[in-house]
Amino acid sequence: MTRHTPNVDPAELAKFESMAHRWWDPDGEFRALHDLNPVRLAWVQERAGLFGKRVLDVGCGGGILAEAMADRGARVVGIDLAEGPLDVARLHALERRIEVDYRLAAAEAVAESEPGAFDVVTCMELLEHVPDPAATLAACARLVKPGGHVFLSTLNRNAKSYLLAVLGAEYVLGLLPRGTHEYARFIRPSELTRWLRQVGLEPVAIAGVRYNPFTHRATLGSDVDVNYLAHARRPDDAGP
Repeated sequence: MTRHTPNVDPAELAKFESMAHRWWDPDGEFRALHDLNPVRLAWVQERAGLFGKRVLDVGCGGGILAEAMADRGARVVGIDLAEGPLDVARLHALERRIEVDYRLAAAEAVAESEPGAFDVVTCMELLEHVPDPAATLAACARLVKPGGHVFLSTLNRNAKSYLLAVLGAEYVLGLLPRGTHEYARFIRPSELTRWLRQVGLEPVAIAGVRYNPFTHRATLGSDVDVNYLAHARRPDDAGP
């Protein structure tokens, strides 16, 4: 079996480990994730369907999206490299009596053992936290079945996103803990699209996510200057 150098930043893991117990507090540090979840879930549901599908949630954290997809009838596997959030995710699923297969695993390792095993792969708010986002995308491309769907969310890199997602969200409004994001790791849509094509995925659509921090509502639109979602497909004739 091929051994992979872990595509992980220890400082990023420690950051999320320290906040793991607050993952399901709707008024805590992860409130924005709870507010964004319905928009992300609808994007996946409308474009790929979830009932009966085998879905992998890469970087699942405490399971906010993974649980919601399981609620829609998907057979969900959630993977992460931070044990604390996974423990919280397992406990929350147990309390709700909902079945999600949570694993302490890297996407690259699962791609080695289960290539082409998933109808849908989601990777939300992870790419800007790993040292090599292109490697994560390559793993997603191997994990999804031919004809399957990959869904991503990340942050654009420009002055507006720095002002709103870093200075505004972390330092002015306190929506996120300071240091949650590192601006240099934000990803322009053109970069993401290029990486997707390089790993054999076909970009299908990109949509902006607008978040109102005062009403705590998120909506989809055409403005991709800050938060955005991307949908890609693996060609039907792709090899395993």
